Amino acid sequence: MDPMTQGVLGAALPQSTSNPRLVASAGLLGFLAGMAADLDVLIRSSEDPLLFLEYHRQFTHALVFIPIGGAICALVLHQLLGRRRGLSPAQSWLFCTLGYATHALLDSCTTYGTMLLWPFSEQRFAWNTISIIDPLFTLPLLLAVVLAARLGRPALARLGLAWAIAYLGLGLVQRDAAQDMGLALAAERGHTPLRLEAKPSFANILVWKVVYETGDRYYVDAVRASLWPRVYPGDSVAKLVIDRDLPWLDPASQQARDVERFRWFSNGYIARDPIYANRIMDIRYSLLPNEITPLWSIELQPDADGRDHVHYRTHRGSGSDSVSLLWDMLIRR
Repeated sequence: MDPMTQGVLGAALPQSTSNPRLVASAGLLGFLAGMAADLDVLIRSSEDPLLFLEYHRQFTHALVFIPIGGAICALVLHQLLGRRRGLSPAQSWLFCTLGYATHALLDSCTTYGTMLLWPFSEQRFAWNTISIIDPLFTLPLLLAVVLAARLGRPALARLGLAWAIAYLGLGLVQRDAAQDMGLALAAERGHTPLRLEAKPSFANILVWKVVYETGDRYYVDAVRASLWPRVYPGDSVAKLVIDRDLPWLDPASQQARDVERFRWFSNGYIARDPIYANRIMDIRYSLLPNEITPLWSIELQPDADGRDHVHYRTHRGSGSDSVSLLWDMLIRR
């Protein structure tokens, strides 16, 4: 999730457990600790552009790291803030640990993938119940946290937590409905998907991106799961076959290893870009939910040295047009 949402959820949990006198302090420490796990984005390399993909949402997001992450946050924040606010070291540790604990669980509700069980497993958990940014989730929670701090009312923070849980539960219901619509659409086309996923589109849980896999292709469509359910047919693209699509690629080269690293990160949903022949895209994410145009990809160079890495690319396209089209999907009857 975005840093603000991580922070306010991190604030709400320690606030809800504190006494009225400490609600503001609990919220402040929880807010900062709730964002701290994402400091793993600093693990990157100018030589290896995919390094950050391997470490983001890895050990700092693992369940076993929660008490360690909380202790590190408390070690810093108690000296900067906690002691000045009259907190004991134990209180600072508790508030920081509770705030830190919310981060990975909330990230797992998104579609990116979070290694909750590291170092025992590298499985990436993605429950696909909420977009990485969702104002309807964040703003009521933010209001509850601010009012709880100003009025010294832990009950308001608990109300905010109840909203967060209810909203994520609604996202789960919407996800399942979107998956059912995707399966019905595939059946209409005579397809039996090898796998199918539904992911919320940007900033809402009403319109969903449905991606399913057949023997040789990926199909991408959008569906509105409730409020006049509707299907927005999309595109399809051939699955990546390296021998066919990149016959020049040396299997022993660094670029070939990078392709497999990108395949792991993308949960296998990769295809050659139909416009740029040497670009491999992650089809799970796009500005419009019924498009295959990617938000990120890797670019290979046929004349590269065997030790050279691929290039990592991000794509934004025509943002204003995409927002307008998405809004139309949201409101059209």
